[in-house]
Amino acid sequence: MEPQLLHSVTDGVATVVIHHPAKRNAMTAGMWAALPPLLDTLAADPTVRALVLTGEGGTFCAGADISTLRASADEAQGLAVRAEDALAAFPKPTLAAVRGHCVGGGCQLAAACDLRFADEGALFGITPAKLGIVYPASSTRRLVSLVGPATAKYLLFSGELIDTERALRTGLVDEVLPEGELDKRVAEFTRVLATRSQLTQAAAKEFADGRMDRDAYWAGQARGSGDTAEGVAAFLERRQPRFTWTTSGSTTQG
Repeated sequence: MEPQLLHSVTDGVATVVIHHPAKRNAMTAGMWAALPPLLDTLAADPTVRALVLTGEGGTFCAGADISTLRASADEAQGLAVRAEDALAAFPKPTLAAVRGHCVGGGCQLAAACDLRFADEGALFGITPAKLGIVYPASSTRRLVSLVGPATAKYLLFSGELIDTERALRTGLVDEVLPEGELDKRVAEFTRVLATRSQLTQAAAKEFADGRMDRDAYWAGQARGSGDTAEGVAAFLERRQPRFTWTTSGSTTQG
């Protein structure tokens, strides 16, 4: 099978699989270019309430396919940044499920997700210093926002890999699971996400990512959505709420 991004949607959760096992799921130029339009399609799907990004088999992603850098490193980096930005802008909750190596461009993609769950044997690294590449400013800022400037400098200056214990301690990873438990935990957690209010999630995502000009917009959405009334009624009646607000029916980027 050619290097590609596979995807499926089950019970409200979209799963995108980085599939290039011959090169430990390294991202080719074509794969970078394919990610933004795929994310646009999944964002517009009203049945999708959360997204999981993972790698084929025992590796998340070993980075960019280095052979694609020979022609134009700037062009390849531009494709990677556009893919990363598209993932960060996805309007619904995103989670990276990480096994094995999560390195370079792979770590760039994982950092662009809202959350990262990892198998206890996973390894993380950002390696542009090994290739003489300037890591993009936007990617550096996103990394700093996750792990702080000291850990970001450690990773970028050295290119060394860190284990899940250190990744969890520094905030690069949110949960570490024992071997064999990652899929189960991701499935359980995304099922929870799919039952929650998309209104709450979408507003929280914008605010957490630093947007500061949309308070009035989200207050208006809350007043008109009916989600608050439904949530309170469901709580009092001891039943599962049936939230109806969706990102598909609202302009969340305006």
